Amino acid sequence: METMIEEMRGLVARHADRATPARLPLVVHQSTAPTPPTHGLYQPMLCFVLQGSKRVIIGERVIQYHAGEFLVASVDLPVIGQVMQACPEQPYRVIAMALDPAAIAGLLIDLPHGTEGATEAGVSLSTMTPELIDPLLRLTRLLDTPADIPVMAPMLEREILYRVLCGPQGPILRQIARSDSRLSRVRRAIDWIRQNYTAPLRVDHLAELSRMSVSSFHRHFKAVTAMSPLAYHKQIRLQEARHRLITTPADAARVAYAVGYESASQFSREYARLFGLPPMRDVARLRTGGALEEA
Repeated sequence: METMIEEMRGLVARHADRATPARLPLVVHQSTAPTPPTHGLYQPMLCFVLQGSKRVIIGERVIQYHAGEFLVASVDLPVIGQVMQACPEQPYRVIAMALDPAAIAGLLIDLPHGTEGATEAGVSLSTMTPELIDPLLRLTRLLDTPADIPVMAPMLEREILYRVLCGPQGPILRQIARSDSRLSRVRRAIDWIRQNYTAPLRVDHLAELSRMSVSSFHRHFKAVTAMSPLAYHKQIRLQEARHRLITTPADAARVAYAVGYESASQFSREYARLFGLPPMRDVARLRTGGALEEA
């Protein structure tokens, strides 16, 4: 098992600074030093840690994951991430694989047995097993042989998902794939917020969209995201505002109104509370050496 992980570390070291080949459903990343707390957005994925460790803050939850563990993110989640253990001799190295609900659903056709489970957490951790590491290594080797990707990658992605479905994280993957699961119903509300973040938040509308009562929706939304719908909406707005300020020349007030704020002063206060600095000072810092979140 350690030999396989060591080979993957070498593959990450060679390819971390290169573009991922088309149709390969993974991204490799490394960091040669600890990082400051950094805001970002985790999308549904499997994240396999090969070396080092990282801490993420998701709402009220703090999770630290280490070499030999993998993280399952089941929905889009605003996070604060910080690489905790890394150095030039032993960088933090990680492989992230996007989760495709359609691919999971296709596997469930051949795996009719198994329960959905009671878990609703948007992020969960497990230990990697030799049965999971083997197909992950073969998928990662395709970085060296991109001509093999169209034929081999779909089969290896399916095998990795199968191994996860057969393990402790299987109930979460089943919930991702099933449109009637509580997780999928909360995800409909999350998708609405992501697509309509400029609009005022109406929790009753989100509860109706999720086919839940308002009180039940609040409870399940917080179980998945570790934050209230209002806090999630605010973080999505502010992260979009930050992205606009970095990529498009504009003053803070104009961006505030563009993302749905009615008061530029309220926007500046909430921006500074989340990111630690007022908008324009934060953007100046990012442009001179800051970084956005990696897996």
